[in-house]
Amino acid sequence: MGVDFTALGVFGTVLGWLFRIGVTLSVARLLLITVLALREARTRRAPAGAAQQALPSVTVIVPAYNEARVIGGAVASLLASDLPDLRVYVVDDGSSDDTAGVVRALYPDHPRLTVERIANSGKSGALNHALHRVDSEVVVILDADTHINPEAARRLARHFVDPRVAAVAGNAKVGNRVNLLTRWQALEYITAQNLERRAMSQLNAISVVPGAIGAWRRTALLALGGFTHDTLAEDADLTMRALRAGHRVTYELGAVARTEAPETVRAFLKQRDRWMFGTLQATWKQRGALRSSARGLGLFTLPNVLLFQVLSPLLGAVLDLTFVTSLAWALLQWHYHPDGGFTPAGPVLLFTLLFIVVDFLAAAVAFALEPGEDWRLLPLLLPQRLIYRQHMSYVAIRAVIGALQGQRRGWGKLERTASVTPITSHPEAQPGT
Repeated sequence: MGVDFTALGVFGTVLGWLFRIGVTLSVARLLLITVLALREARTRRAPAGAAQQALPSVTVIVPAYNEARVIGGAVASLLASDLPDLRVYVVDDGSSDDTAGVVRALYPDHPRLTVERIANSGKSGALNHALHRVDSEVVVILDADTHINPEAARRLARHFVDPRVAAVAGNAKVGNRVNLLTRWQALEYITAQNLERRAMSQLNAISVVPGAIGAWRRTALLALGGFTHDTLAEDADLTMRALRAGHRVTYELGAVARTEAPETVRAFLKQRDRWMFGTLQATWKQRGALRSSARGLGLFTLPNVLLFQVLSPLLGAVLDLTFVTSLAWALLQWHYHPDGGFTPAGPVLLFTLLFIVVDFLAAAVAFALEPGEDWRLLPLLLPQRLIYRQHMSYVAIRAVIGALQGQRRGWGKLERTASVTPITSHPEAQPGT
């Protein structure tokens, strides 16, 4: 029995230190991101010269494959833009459901709308096809299931009066908050993805301009070679290439896009597996940036992705095992040595409590920085984090094993439900902003 307790004690000690290191890094990251996000909010203002200079011309490119069920809503939100000269270019990528025909029937002969059907070439191919056929200074990429607010295109366009800016990430939100899973995803977008983009914009280290809504300077995009076919995260890959080339990538709070999130666990895992696998591919392509002059990418973007988007989910199950093991060890000690109490579990419990408190405070800051958000989502944070950790651990393990084995992944088209709630305007927007 003594040998068993000794082995268990050594194992518990190792796991305990892993737990402390993981939680310490996570807390430090949360604090840094929160401080940077608050700084971004305090210093946010219209780009210098935006009020005096004419805005650049803008075309929104909407790649679509079998999107007949949702494409009408996306196009309607674009044509309602308050940018009067906004043009819309829909690319039907060989759909079998007559996506192009649906758009043409809804908006026949619209002067600012172009609809083209091409042979199926994948999302990157469809985007590159349209990119070479438009002549605007700025292109906005929008997913076909996504609705934007009327001022979104204008607020994205104003950043390009700064010649250093090559891309602007919009404010993507979950628009179909119809069940617990989609509400958890809405919470994640607010407290993780968008809060991180706010913070990383201060360091020129945004890891992805989202495909749901993102704007690009067309000349910079062409110089980078457009969208590539060799990853499943073409948006992350392009963003990292832009950072490595020395371009400025920033964030626009008021360009809101409501996108359709997976409504079932199976669809959710399918989407996140593609995101994780594609992120690994994009990160591997930029591994040399750790030694390059692209400081934002090498010092912040890649370490953040590797440590907290890949390694942390990968070790999530281990951290949970540490917590359970520590409690079990404390109970055994208490049973055999009643006078010893729960001391062995004390540090783990304290570190866990510290993380929960900091995580909740960071989430509250994220909500405070999002005008008009639904604060009723915030109490879902703790169960969301606990359940998400298990799912993301599974996704990370699967993606890493697949990458090490040299597996190939398909895109994995998600079924649409057309349940996105349309939006009219962003609460922060004021005339002329």
